[in-house]
Amino acid sequence: MSDMITADLVDLDLSADTKEAAARALAERMVALGRVTDLDGFLADVAAREAQMPTGLDGGIGIPHCRSEHVTEPTLAFGRSAGGIDFGAADGPADLIFLIAAPAGADDAHLTILSSLARQLMNEEFTTALRAAGDAAAAAALIRGEEPQAAEAESTEPAEPAEPSEPAASEDPETSGTAEAPEDSVAASAAASADAATGSTGTPEESGGRPFRIVAVTSCPTGIAHTYMAAESLENAGREAGVEVVVETQGSAGFTRLDPAVIAAADGVIFAHDVPVRDKDRFAGKPTVDTGVKAAINRPAELISDVRGKAARGEVTSGAPGATPVERTGESGEGYGTKLRKWLMSGVSYMVPFVAAGGLLIALGFALGGYDINKAPSVMDHFVWTQVDSWAALLFQIGGVAFAFLVPVLAGYIAYGMADRPGLVPGFVGGSIALTINAGFLGGLAAGLISGAVVMAIQRVRIPAALRGIMPVVVIPLISSAIVGFLMFVVIGKPIASAQKAMTDWLNGLSGANAILLGALLGLMMCFDLGGPVNKVAYTFATAGIAVSDPSDSAMKIMAAAMAAGMVPPLAMALATTVRARLFNAAERENGKAAWVLGASFISEGAIPFAAADPLRVIPSSMVGGAVTGALSMTFEATLRAPHGGIFVVPLIGNPLLYLVAIAAGVCVTTALVVVLKGLRKQVPGAAAQGPGPDSAASTAKAKQPVAA
Repeated sequence: MSDMITADLVDLDLSADTKEAAARALAERMVALGRVTDLDGFLADVAAREAQMPTGLDGGIGIPHCRSEHVTEPTLAFGRSAGGIDFGAADGPADLIFLIAAPAGADDAHLTILSSLARQLMNEEFTTALRAAGDAAAAAALIRGEEPQAAEAESTEPAEPAEPSEPAASEDPETSGTAEAPEDSVAASAAASADAATGSTGTPEESGGRPFRIVAVTSCPTGIAHTYMAAESLENAGREAGVEVVVETQGSAGFTRLDPAVIAAADGVIFAHDVPVRDKDRFAGKPTVDTGVKAAINRPAELISDVRGKAARGEVTSGAPGATPVERTGESGEGYGTKLRKWLMSGVSYMVPFVAAGGLLIALGFALGGYDINKAPSVMDHFVWTQVDSWAALLFQIGGVAFAFLVPVLAGYIAYGMADRPGLVPGFVGGSIALTINAGFLGGLAAGLISGAVVMAIQRVRIPAALRGIMPVVVIPLISSAIVGFLMFVVIGKPIASAQKAMTDWLNGLSGANAILLGALLGLMMCFDLGGPVNKVAYTFATAGIAVSDPSDSAMKIMAAAMAAGMVPPLAMALATTVRARLFNAAERENGKAAWVLGASFISEGAIPFAAADPLRVIPSSMVGGAVTGALSMTFEATLRAPHGGIFVVPLIGNPLLYLVAIAAGVCVTTALVVVLKGLRKQVPGAAAQGPGPDSAASTAKAKQPVAA
């Protein structure tokens, strides 16, 4: 780290009172040294990273960081604040602020800096010495891990812990030169391999008095700071408890898998993660503690004690230890309602590609062959290469096959979100039964939830060791499929099918004011969170109606209204940046150009950069415009067979000209509201003269966030 921080990059009297101002003050030092070429552009990238997740850490530490094309070489700047600055940590403001800059694409270098620093920050002596450092040179030397000089020598002796290479079994990017090939971890793996070769069985009773061995996996959403802080914390706690801990850090630049011999010789497993553990089946059959990454940072000794207790009681996991993939994407302690929403969204997210592909293929079949194409014979029996009708029938029938997967995929991946891979078999079986008994979309939801619950219940049963190997492959699929099939065929299938029919009849009976109100409601939902859960609920409701070979007119009207409303926000933001460019910064104007194409393609996420930068003005304006468009689309009785495509499927829309009028009306309403509201903001004294300060940097950064298609 010697060339990454110098005394010129240290400010021991940082006077900023906001995280944006702190980043600017430290970044200016980088600019002065020629390590950052564009101050505002770099600050925009810092703020964009901050918008993804706060960079504050417990213990009074803030680590704003980013990769940026405006950085010439990996650089670290340090500031010490007397009053503290809020970086979003749970325990309060940060007084130690580290700004880390890495060139765009320099993943390994960026990760190496961050992971090494994160490990140092877990040492209380190191942070205490930083708080006591009397001059910039001493602070820089301490961070670099060098012996401090002159008057600061006695106050910075704890610099020694800055070298995170002491742990005998740690995965340390700093010692190896990369983020993925730690020498200490290799040494530990070799030692464990030797033990395994000499007959160690991996249980405390059979180990001949050797220390208890734990393998751990740490990972966080960004795969940088918390990932390595958790690893360091577990390793330190293990040394204090006389336990061997080997950690696999699944960071943002990839990871090196633990040696299978190390895993085999381990007595227990700790998963400390906020994102799914990759290749976790390697750890099956071990006593396992599964928790969030912050738990490993804050209470590592408790986790080690827990896993030792499980080992003593003989508690081991089968093929799916701990929390499920969907649950692990959130914070620990989430309520049941939040988990339920994530389970359902898991199924919907896997279903949507089938909806788009199947719906567009069917729509193209109708466009080429007319609405009687659904009566064409199978192309297996009759296909003429030179006839358009044959090609139309082919497209229609392929689309029909794709549509047949919708409900099984929905059910299967809801169950997957709840119980991981063991939930897939009963989920798909239950979804297929839902189709067989005409329970449709509602049946798929019920089948998925039941399948996940059944598998989770089976996994909680204590299983003899002899049966553990066949549990994921034979026992769980067999029992869960039988139970789900019985419930769907005999118990709940008929009531759900009746409810599905009632909902279909209700939709078919919508007319007049009721249809218009439904269109307005769909428009509000489509524009509320721009591709988020509420948007997905409205979209799924619309696609469920057309996910059949012969949808009703009401279902196609609902689909048309949903797609039209979803196109409004990005198109309106694009228009607003064109007609009143001065109300938007340079990054937003650039995003506005892309929003034309995204909006026209029915990608509501194209408006996210604008909504993130100014949610109180953009989101309400978008919702009003979306409601107008949805209501007009229903009024004009526009119909749509395709579930996606934007303006590119206009030829497939019933009443296409009026449909475009509905979209244009909503776009104009949203544009007008955004322009007026932003104009009012600019009239606040001093607002018009606002320069590229911290606030504008943050707005610019959020506007530059990548668009999700």
